[in-house]
Amino acid sequence: MTAPLPVPNGRFQQQHTSIRTQSIHLTTHQETTVNTQHSAQENNSAAFPSATVLGYPRLGPNRDLKRALESYWAQKLSDQALEGAARGVVASAAARIQELGVDEPSAVPASFALYDHVLDTLVAVGAVPERFSDLRSDAGPAKGSVTRRGSFILARGDDARQPLEMTKWFDTNYHYLVPEIGPQTTFSAAPHELVSAVQLAAEQGTTVRPSIVGPVTFLALAKDDGISATPCRPLDRLEDLLPVYAQILVQLKNAGAQWVQIEEPAVVADFAHLTQQDLQVAITRATTYLAGLTERPKILVTTPYGDAGPLLSPIAHSGVEAVHVDLVRGELKDQQLDLFTQPGSPVLVAGVVNGRNVWRTDLEAALSQLEALRQAGARVSVATSTSLIHVPHTLDGEDHLDPTLRSWLAFADEKTHEVATLALGLAQGREAITQELQISARALATRQEAPGVHDAAVRERLRAQKPADTVRADAQIRREAQARTLFGEGGLPLLPTTTIGSFPQTAAVRKAREAFRAGTINRERYHQFLQDEIAQVISLQEELGLDVLVHGEAERNDMVQYFAENFDGFAVTRNGWVQSYGSRATRPSILWGDVSRTGPGVRGEAFTVPWISYAQSLTDRPVKGMLTGPVTILAWSFVREDQPLAQTADQVALALRDEVLDLEAAGIGIIQVDEPALRELLPLRGADRPGYLDWAVNAFRRATSAVREGTQIHTHLCYSEFGEVIQGVNALNADVTSIEAARSRMEVLADVRSVGFSRGLGPGVWDIHSPRVPSTNEIETLLTSALDHVDADHLWVNPDCGLKTRNYAQTKQSLANLVEATGRVRERIAAEAGHQEHLSAGVPGLPQGQSR
Repeated sequence: MTAPLPVPNGRFQQQHTSIRTQSIHLTTHQETTVNTQHSAQENNSAAFPSATVLGYPRLGPNRDLKRALESYWAQKLSDQALEGAARGVVASAAARIQELGVDEPSAVPASFALYDHVLDTLVAVGAVPERFSDLRSDAGPAKGSVTRRGSFILARGDDARQPLEMTKWFDTNYHYLVPEIGPQTTFSAAPHELVSAVQLAAEQGTTVRPSIVGPVTFLALAKDDGISATPCRPLDRLEDLLPVYAQILVQLKNAGAQWVQIEEPAVVADFAHLTQQDLQVAITRATTYLAGLTERPKILVTTPYGDAGPLLSPIAHSGVEAVHVDLVRGELKDQQLDLFTQPGSPVLVAGVVNGRNVWRTDLEAALSQLEALRQAGARVSVATSTSLIHVPHTLDGEDHLDPTLRSWLAFADEKTHEVATLALGLAQGREAITQELQISARALATRQEAPGVHDAAVRERLRAQKPADTVRADAQIRREAQARTLFGEGGLPLLPTTTIGSFPQTAAVRKAREAFRAGTINRERYHQFLQDEIAQVISLQEELGLDVLVHGEAERNDMVQYFAENFDGFAVTRNGWVQSYGSRATRPSILWGDVSRTGPGVRGEAFTVPWISYAQSLTDRPVKGMLTGPVTILAWSFVREDQPLAQTADQVALALRDEVLDLEAAGIGIIQVDEPALRELLPLRGADRPGYLDWAVNAFRRATSAVREGTQIHTHLCYSEFGEVIQGVNALNADVTSIEAARSRMEVLADVRSVGFSRGLGPGVWDIHSPRVPSTNEIETLLTSALDHVDADHLWVNPDCGLKTRNYAQTKQSLANLVEATGRVRERIAAEAGHQEHLSAGVPGLPQGQSR
């Protein structure tokens, strides 16, 4: 890379950019009264702050909350201690946001969640699912809802109940808990956590802006609870829910909140079960109702993650005082800009700083955009495009990164400072931020020139690819070849059992990895430790009776970072943690340049082959080669934005293709290329989805289509609303596809059957994201349900996902139950087949032994 940029202290210049006196007031050519058509609001004169962020990382800069939560769940921490830890994280976050210059009243969002903000909204509105009704509190602050302990049971389940289903929050890698709403679900205002956040901040001298998922988004993301004979569309319960929101707003006002943030990202997305007309009616009704309340704080409605399109108009006309627009993923057309330039229009909270990627903002372009909005007559506040929960805390401590690369980056703290800087420039003129504008411009210039950003050999190899490079032989031909190599004499049985890849990452594994990185043990000793771990994992699987084995991935700290460390064009952070769900965090890598395997030549060197080959040498049973797919590597990294995602995906696919071929050459007959994030990158708008699925499918096939017919390609997908991508899943053309299915109780299989899926399928029968151990009977019931949709000779048996986050006690018992349940089902199928053979003897056209 090139020489480093002269960035003060190696990071953004931390000049004080406090702008307390710049709160948004009407400009002189606008009227000085707010629109009162729908609102009798006269409760305060607090102006909206000129700079704000929509949210801030919640685990703490050193994952303090993660440790507190996991200690609490292990019964090593009291309720009071957990409360103290949470308050410490919240107070530190608020102080840090203010230190960075976003310090006006109501500029700091009270967006903290102990586990999940959708769960917190469920608790605040008392929407306790019927199957958890015994947890509903009859007294105290949680009256009508659940206590903190009860909310954790909703999130994590207990011995008797599975937890709420979990899926991706729009097109991000954050997971939310799915509310279950039926026609009889009761709602009851219980905003004690929100109220407490306002009061505690006030005690520390800060006026915060409480944040809650809006009623339309809450219901749009919910699912029918499945109890009533007549299915319920949750959005149809809007009229029942709105009075509860009204009660919450009254309580927040009484607690001292001047503004409240109501998050409505549902308006930027298309839903399979809702029309745009459904959403327009709902958002019009909801915002008009809330704006018309006489007792409430002022309202900011946010529309992050995309373009609200025509649904922006009813929000802006509703009478709410401020509307946030995502100007990174969305835009304001001329007629939409008019919504913010008329007398009495709401404040335009302009999301110009990208809240979900790590690249430094082009301050010149952003400031020019803000100036144009103001010149058009809008009252403009500067903001992030989304909450900052999707990026790491700070670049501080990342001094190992190449200085030039580091100069291109901005994490949550740096983005907060960017917001304050832009607000200062908008308020006081460009001369007030001259140095920041210069640093930003130089960073952008070096990104175009730095070595590795463009690699001629990689690009030439990609140009040489042909359409035939993404095509394999017909599935039936492959199946016959694989039957000879894998299912022949002494081969795999009916309903083969396997796992998804990783085994528990114990404290010993983590300690050895850290010791190796610190240099306290040498490479030889570390590799011997890893081989010992692999041998134990292989032995355990044989002992349990699994059919297709894995090596356990002890050498990998993360399923994407491991590949980033072995690919050119990537960098990894030391402390760049981002919340995934609950206490779980990932450390996304940074994809900054053209991608190929590290090593000599454009193909580089194999890096998974030695570990997989060693594992295979220990057993006669097949061991799967384990790779992460191109789309997932992109989805779980911070990706360059200077070229189309499709081009970057194809570069990653070629690097993986090299690894696939090296595994095959080493004698590995089953190779799994995971794509759990296939649904995650699906565009929020339906019109954009076919193009995405086309390049995403081609990237996977580019990675996997060079192998022989007898080599079996597996893939794995999770957290997906499969109905939206099922055609794409089918088009991947994998020989076996394993999918997350246990928590949703096999609902996904109806979608699979609808497209005539005719290859191997492994619907998960154990939800590994909960600590509970499924019983043998429970797994048997799920397998029986699966056989209603999948032919027995196509069905595989596996957990939902990898076992990295579980402990060995949970793993051993759950896998033992899985193997036992599979044995029971095999016996039943064999008995039914024998009975059917007896009945069909001599009947023309019915194959002997047909079981289904």
